[in-house]
Amino acid sequence: MQENPSPAAPRRRRADAQRNIDALLEAAKTVFAGSGVDAPAKEITDLAGVGVGTLYRHFPQRSDLVTAVLRREIDACAEAAPALSAAHGPDEALTKWLDRYTEFLATKHGLASALHSDDPAFEALRGSFLTQLGPALAALLDTAQAAGEIRPDVSAKDLLYAIALLCQPVPGEEPAYNLRMVAVLIDGLRYRT
Repeated sequence: MQENPSPAAPRRRRADAQRNIDALLEAAKTVFAGSGVDAPAKEITDLAGVGVGTLYRHFPQRSDLVTAVLRREIDACAEAAPALSAAHGPDEALTKWLDRYTEFLATKHGLASALHSDDPAFEALRGSFLTQLGPALAALLDTAQAAGEIRPDVSAKDLLYAIALLCQPVPGEEPAYNLRMVAVLIDGLRYRT
């Protein structure tokens, strides 16, 4: 009697397929920053150097592409916290991380709005902000608070939500306005005796 074989490991993508996905995600990130999440697919594929069919093979729905770009950005932002902490003092590491998070949200037209939409495709991503970015930010914030550089009555969750709200598009204003408002918030966090 033959035993049941163990479940097959997930298939690895071919190298060219992975390159196409990486190119599409980089191109989408760039295009979303300039034209918003509703930019034409052709604009993304032209920048990536692939055909529209390749885009839809890997990302059948627009929300799939937006989700993949956001997931990649969330991962990169979360992974930046330990490196910033190792390279800078507590206040500077926190500020640089918050600047990175702000750039991620404010400069990508429509990403913050997509996250706050009722679209169920983005529901898991909203949770990722707290489960991935929350601990990364909390570690930086705790260190800065312990050093007496940042006021103690603010949580990582408070900052994630406040900055996300400040990064919502403001009619008639460029993303620089959002970045300036977040800079005011960050300055207000600093503890002064």
